[in-house]
Amino acid sequence: MNDLFNDQISGRVWVVGDDINTDLILPIQAYYLPVEQQPAWVFSANRPGWSGDVGQGDILVAGRNFGVGSSRPAARSLKNLGLACLLADSINGLFYRNAINFAFPALEAPGVTALFKEGDRAEISFEAARIANPASGKTLDGVPMPAQLLAILQAGGIYSLLQSENLIR
Repeated sequence: MNDLFNDQISGRVWVVGDDINTDLILPIQAYYLPVEQQPAWVFSANRPGWSGDVGQGDILVAGRNFGVGSSRPAARSLKNLGLACLLADSINGLFYRNAINFAFPALEAPGVTALFKEGDRAEISFEAARIANPASGKTLDGVPMPAQLLAILQAGGIYSLLQSENLIR
């Protein structure tokens, strides 16, 4: 999968609710599997078979407190599943930082769940923190990402950034 960050993202929307925890995103039975097998388990408890329906470049839209729970690498599984990004009314801080570290773009935008229904298309500019639903013509401004975190995304994640600066091998 290409780790290069694309500021302009457009894709089909999948909608999930509030308080989605990391156990739902990456269940414990998947945690110890090889990384390439983990995405098949994403949301298997609450949306069985969903991972098989997700297409490359699709967008996940979530409610409040997305990613609450443990520090397991659930963001990596969402990215490896093929999702282009996450938009959420609010994102748990630990999950948000894991998403950035794994180069999975995540944008907090209070009210985003009211902007989309499942199957809509979303258009996002991360640098502008701007979200649009082209079908309805509605737009929403999200919470801009700090420049330092945007730089980590643009570098392909924290590991790529540290390697490029010869801080790890």
